[in-house]
Amino acid sequence: MRRALLIIWTLLCVFGVCAKERLPQPIEGHKRLYAYPADSALNTGTAVIVCPGGSYSWLDIPTEGIGVARWLQSQGINAFVLRYRVATVYAYVFWYRALGVGNRYPNMRLDVEEALEYVYTHASEYGIDTARIGVMGFSAGGHLAMSSYLYNQTPYRPHFLCPIYPVVSMSHKVSHKRSRRGALGVWRQFNRQWRDSLSLEKHITPDCPPVFLVNCKDDPVVKYRNSELLDSALTANNVPHRYIQYQTGGHGFGASETKGTPESRQWKQEFLQWIQHL
Repeated sequence: MRRALLIIWTLLCVFGVCAKERLPQPIEGHKRLYAYPADSALNTGTAVIVCPGGSYSWLDIPTEGIGVARWLQSQGINAFVLRYRVATVYAYVFWYRALGVGNRYPNMRLDVEEALEYVYTHASEYGIDTARIGVMGFSAGGHLAMSSYLYNQTPYRPHFLCPIYPVVSMSHKVSHKRSRRGALGVWRQFNRQWRDSLSLEKHITPDCPPVFLVNCKDDPVVKYRNSELLDSALTANNVPHRYIQYQTGGHGFGASETKGTPESRQWKQEFLQWIQHL
């Protein structure tokens, strides 16, 4: 019954809410990236690639994509929404990836690396300082944001990371199982080596760029201990970071002015202060 309700809710989000607010045309030559450039009078030279959440199975484009991008844009920050590859709702329902087909890791990581390459190589067109390019992600997108540095072997790596109520561990008891299955697939989700390989807390290194981390203790979707594991790993490796844990706010509020709580919505101002001082 819970699965049926989840599927119905997800389909309503994907096909109902998304219909009200659509992404613009993708960037020419890059079908998964959508630009929200800052007005030239406000442009701070900063760029953020935005990775919406959705358990690596779908994407919350309206709240954690478009809404976040428009907010960043209004603050003089160039935003780029990434519609990275996910398992899809159909794969979640019908399990056809058991046959070895469909999207799974590392597809999503390759997508964010390509997005970083685009922003770096087109920085001058948008007035972007290449030393001020970062990745922000929500829920599973927060896991992807951290992955964009930790597992990235290309020259195009982010200078700051912003995981918001992120999925962190794939091996700890607090793992978000739906995201683990979305990322790893039907069979690899049970493989300990694969689980460990994508558990962020096991792969933090001292050269990790500054991190802005936010979550809520009453999060009913991704257990709050995920962020605590990441905070502990960052602290142990002396990585500069700001960790804010709100008592209320739940999950999935993005940059909304109505979702979450007044307490959790403070994260936006905290981020702007952090990025300014960074």
